[in-house]
Amino acid sequence: MLSSLPLAATDIDNVSLNTSDGMLLLLSAVIAVIMFGIALEMKVDDFRAVAHMPKAMAVGVAAQFICLPAITFGLTMLLDFRASIALGMILVACCPPGNISNILVYRARGNVALSLSMTALSNFLAIFLMPLNIAFWAGMHPEASQILKDIDVSAVELLLDIVVLIGIPLCLGLLISSHKPEIAKKVQPLVKKFSMIFLVLFILGALVSNISAFVNHIALVAVAVFIHDTLALLLGYGIAASFKVSEPNRRAITFEVGVRNAALGLGIALSVFEGLGGVAMVAAWWGVWDLMAGLALSSWWAKKPTGDVKESTLEAAGGA
Repeated sequence: MLSSLPLAATDIDNVSLNTSDGMLLLLSAVIAVIMFGIALEMKVDDFRAVAHMPKAMAVGVAAQFICLPAITFGLTMLLDFRASIALGMILVACCPPGNISNILVYRARGNVALSLSMTALSNFLAIFLMPLNIAFWAGMHPEASQILKDIDVSAVELLLDIVVLIGIPLCLGLLISSHKPEIAKKVQPLVKKFSMIFLVLFILGALVSNISAFVNHIALVAVAVFIHDTLALLLGYGIAASFKVSEPNRRAITFEVGVRNAALGLGIALSVFEGLGGVAMVAAWWGVWDLMAGLALSSWWAKKPTGDVKESTLEAAGGA
């Protein structure tokens, strides 16, 4: 069991990352801008596409909001991760995908249209399903549930934070992309570029100001994230294969399930969960490792055939 490691490696539950109110406000603003940028890439047609690929969409969404949180809960119980690490894993599993998944699907020669549609639908569903999932699965965990009680976190509080961080930016971005597409086309690249720069700078700043905590606990966090991320990617591909969707759709579902919006998770970890060690570090390291693993997998898939293109086209037209 991981909890049998030396105390120096397992007292992460007693660590809180140092963040000022100004830094938290800045991070919230950056996350809102990132979500706004995602919405600027969305179109109403992305939601209409759901009707043309119902099976693939249903499989992918169910894998994200039902299977991944449930399997994550089972993993934390099986390997007996520290309470704050378990809570961080549950938090990340409940996050929606980000637009990085779309880029990875494109690199992997997957179905980009399906990826875009799933990203759009999942982010809107996450406004309501994410706080419910976190409250349910963390509440079921014997140790993580105690953290919820100690910090006094409620599903309503989570919902309000997520509405601010996801709901409002997504609605504004979709409104602009639908009614002023020429503005969205010009603004979106700048929003994406500068929001990511600020996010990286924030993470680096948080790392420098909490360097001792990261050095002491990164090994344990890295193990948890590696196992969790690998399982998430395998879940995406495995469930898609079990429902016999085409290879391009399997690759799209793999990244939509395996790539989480860790920036959103980090924001919630620092604001709602008060920067608790394992929660914040899992979210921060997940964003780094998830990108590296995703780039490696997409590069490998880019060299592999996707199968019968005609079959994929017929599948989409026939409702798979």
